[in-house]
Amino acid sequence: MKKLWDREQYIASFHQMKNKDKAIPMEAYLKNMFPFLGIKSPERKEIVKEYFSAYQLPSEDVLLEEIWAIYQLPEREFQYAAITLLSKKIKTLQINDLSFIEKLIIEKSWWDSVDSIAPTIVGSIVKNNRHEGEEIMKLWSNSENMWLNRSAILHQLKYKADTNEELLEEIIGNHINSKEFFIQKSIGWLLREYAKTNPEFVKNFVSTIELKPLSKREALKHL
Repeated sequence: MKKLWDREQYIASFHQMKNKDKAIPMEAYLKNMFPFLGIKSPERKEIVKEYFSAYQLPSEDVLLEEIWAIYQLPEREFQYAAITLLSKKIKTLQINDLSFIEKLIIEKSWWDSVDSIAPTIVGSIVKNNRHEGEEIMKLWSNSENMWLNRSAILHQLKYKADTNEELLEEIIGNHINSKEFFIQKSIGWLLREYAKTNPEFVKNFVSTIELKPLSKREALKHL
């Protein structure tokens, strides 16, 4: 029988794998915006696997509180650890949880955390609540926060044939003049991915909308 969830033990399992030598290049890769413990992705996955083989997930009533407490820790691995924990409960997340996820997106923001949240966790919630979820994505698209904009663009990244093309056009249209690298890149990424499902739509869209060169180049990369 598994032990009850233990946040301190979860945190300790990461600290036990701390490697200062590995931390230096990891910090440099993210422009020294965050301190690192020095635990690479395969090692993090193994830590999580071992922990949850022995411990239960936190109960529903404290899940978000536990995730937030871990997310607030300084080392970048703990933002990843919190997102991993949230993803383990992805099937239980509801539309109202998007307000909490918005906090995660705008706190300690950078592409690595946002891209771990938007296409999978946000995408799953919206897909299960299309009408209300898409209205929230429109709000995020019009936010002054660039990372919420990127999340709104990328939430359909894995939708394939379930993509709402009208919404895709609307959200991209809100940002075609953006000078932000991360916005231009996300537009191109979304279109490049959707081109695997509907290449004609993407070709037509790119030919009729004046995208930034980076977005256009990424969109047409495999066409």
